Amino acid sequence: MRIRFGFVVLVALGFLPGAFFSSTPAQAKKLNVITATTDMAALTQEVGGDRITVESIAKGYQDPHFVEAKPSFLLKLRQADLLITVGLQLEIGWLPPLITQSGNPRIQIGANGYLDASQFAEILDIPTGPVTRAMGDVHPLGNPHYWLDPENGRRVAKGIAGKLGELDPTNASYFQEKFQDFDKRLTTAKQKWDADMKPYHGRKVVTYHNSLPNFAKNFGLNVIGYVEPRPGIPPTPSHTIELIGLMKRENCKIVMVEPYFDLKTPNSIAAQTGAQVVKYLPSVGGEKDVTDYFKLFDYDIALLTKAFQATQ
Repeated sequence: MRIRFGFVVLVALGFLPGAFFSSTPAQAKKLNVITATTDMAALTQEVGGDRITVESIAKGYQDPHFVEAKPSFLLKLRQADLLITVGLQLEIGWLPPLITQSGNPRIQIGANGYLDASQFAEILDIPTGPVTRAMGDVHPLGNPHYWLDPENGRRVAKGIAGKLGELDPTNASYFQEKFQDFDKRLTTAKQKWDADMKPYHGRKVVTYHNSLPNFAKNFGLNVIGYVEPRPGIPPTPSHTIELIGLMKRENCKIVMVEPYFDLKTPNSIAAQTGAQVVKYLPSVGGEKDVTDYFKLFDYDIALLTKAFQATQ
């Protein structure tokens, strides 16, 4: 899926002759953490503080399902003490071969330095029957966009703090203290977010991709349809016509779109239904000022409440 592994490996080896066969240098004092996405990096930073370094592979404005591999990714993974993934096959199209070809035994799947964060979260949309390609890019293990529920953010941060303490026992109490601080600040922030969204419980929205079940459940939104006819399948004229009819019948006035999707079809739908297109952020770093987990919800909730007020 949009990846040229042979090219990546050849270039990486060309830049670092013998790098994948040399012994690992002595570890630095700080744990070196690489995450698949910015959201996992943001949560890791919250609990790791100044005792770690953390960097994300995917950028916040990118579709995390499709990330083009670069030689620099192999170099980052080569030096990692811990790799944290979203899991649920979100990164299946690009990350597993990079892990294998990094030559780093610490972060191989199943190793102690590999952490699938989905194990800590409440997972929604788990298919109950067989999953086939005809259904589109359905994730057989459940919807991977779980970080958009603050309670899952809390659960994941706690799990990461535990893993950091396992890898660096001398700083285990520090990581737990950082989690307790994050936990308290998240509780306070969530009280405000819940209050801001309370007047709009039950409001009907359409999203481009099925990336909001956890957000919608937590904040009381009713997602009635998707611009994609099936996950990962581009809009079709027939589906768009059906969606327009549904929105008119249900008096749905909001179309939520991730920043990496084309706005042509959502704008057309909005024009024919009197709806407003809301270009929300599914990840930290989707805009330059959204630099941490708290600012992600601040941004999206402010955007949504403004749109709800304008479309009463």
